[in-house]
Amino acid sequence: MTRGDGRRPDELRPLELQPDFLEQPHGSVLLAQGRTKVLCTASIQDGTPRWLYGKGRGWLTAEYSLLPASTGDRTEREAARGKQGGRTVEIQRLIGRA
Repeated sequence: MTRGDGRRPDELRPLELQPDFLEQPHGSVLLAQGRTKVLCTASIQDGTPRWLYGKGRGWLTAEYSLLPASTGDRTEREAARGKQGGRTVEIQRLIGRA
């Protein structure tokens, strides 16, 4: 059995990576798999939080967001509401632990 696009049931869509997709961040990549697209960026800030001084460690924060028109129904940006939903908070925690 094959899918409408010719793939086997256990076959993933091809993954496309476009490194340095944006000019301003220190690093960026656009990942595309079918119609799903993920934009990842990384920025570096000098300094260490006071509670990490002298421990030879750094700090990583993560943010996650869906664009308003990324789903069938337009959704309001969480930043505009001033409060993040539970799903966003959990995904950010997962990214931060990775």
